[in-house]
Amino acid sequence: MKHAITGALVTLAAMGLGLFWYQGRAEVEEAAPPPDLSSLLLEDPAPEGLPIADAADMVGPTPPEASDLTKEQQRFFRYDRDRDWRISRTEMLSTRSAAFRKLDKDGNNLLTFEEWAVTTVDKFESADANSDNELTPGEFATTRPKPTKRKARCAC
Repeated sequence: MKHAITGALVTLAAMGLGLFWYQGRAEVEEAAPPPDLSSLLLEDPAPEGLPIADAADMVGPTPPEASDLTKEQQRFFRYDRDRDWRISRTEMLSTRSAAFRKLDKDGNNLLTFEEWAVTTVDKFESADANSDNELTPGEFATTRPKPTKRKARCAC
C-alpha cells in the first residue's frame, strides 16, 4: 500500500512539473518577435527576368466539339436498343443477361450458390490434388495468387 501511494505521489509530481515546463515554453514562444517585413516590401515584386508577352495577337486552340447527345441521352441509348425512345424491361435487363448466362452452368435459368461461386469452386477443385474435398497446407499453397510484375518507377 505504501508503494502505491508513493508511486501515485511521484506520478502527480512529475505531471505537475511537466505542465509547468510546458507552460513556460509556451510563454517563450509567444514572446518571440514578429518577422521583419520591411525587407520584403522593398523588393521588386516582378523580377526583370520574366518574359512579358502581348496576348492581343495570340489565338488559342479551338475547343473540342461536343456530341449532339448529352451524357444522359447517351446513357439512355445504351439501353434503348431499338431507338423507340422507350426502354423495355427486356432492354434494361439485356446488359445483365450475358453475365447471368455465363454463371448459369447447367442452363436451367436458376442460379445456385455453387454456380454463383463458380470461380472459388473451380479453384478449390483444381487445388485438391487427391480429391478428398479437403485442402492440405501444400494443396492450399497452390491457390496463392500469382505475383504481379510491378512497373519500374523510373525509365532508367
